Amino acid sequence: MLGGRKRCSSIELPTSILSLWKLGGIVLKRLWWFWKCDRLGPDIPVTHLLLHFRRSSLWICRKKFRQFGDNSEFRPYAFAVCPSLISVGRNVIIRPGTMLFAEDGQITIEDDVLIGPGVHFYVNNHLYGVPELPTSAQGYSPGAEIRLCKGSWIGANTILLPGVTVGQNAVVAAGSVVRTSVPAFTMVAGNPARIKKTWQPPSNGQLGDDGQR
Repeated sequence: MLGGRKRCSSIELPTSILSLWKLGGIVLKRLWWFWKCDRLGPDIPVTHLLLHFRRSSLWICRKKFRQFGDNSEFRPYAFAVCPSLISVGRNVIIRPGTMLFAEDGQITIEDDVLIGPGVHFYVNNHLYGVPELPTSAQGYSPGAEIRLCKGSWIGANTILLPGVTVGQNAVVAAGSVVRTSVPAFTMVAGNPARIKKTWQPPSNGQLGDDGQR
């Protein structure tokens, strides 16, 4: 003690500053990774915050997605892996719980598509043909594009598997697992999804701007 005051250690202060400096560097690197990474969702908090506000949501979606159309929304608590490979047309809402996995493939959602909450898109799948290896060590199949054509409707909690095209104005019932493409003007349901109903397209083969006959 000198003059009634505790003497500061000559080691403690520099060590504390160095520790804070290192921690700050780690935090900044992590924040930068959150900002630059090719994904959106609640596990990426920096950009996910922007999804809660209309203007910032539209800005970040147009920055991250390959294409993002007018009057479309990517709502909080939805996920997109590799949005740079995902195209979203006009008048489309990606709702909470929906997961778009486009790594090594592409997802194309055309105009006026309805998508319920909790829909999963997978452009590739785990390989599992070598019994001696754990599935996690066998890699993935090549990516195959998923396409939702104009005016189609995908019910809640549907799973869309690699290479699937859902045709114009087709309907996929909630909870279906879609392994093969769905023809236009057709309703499918089940696991695997099977045709339950078909209807005639408009006589001129065209739909209005609202996706209706």
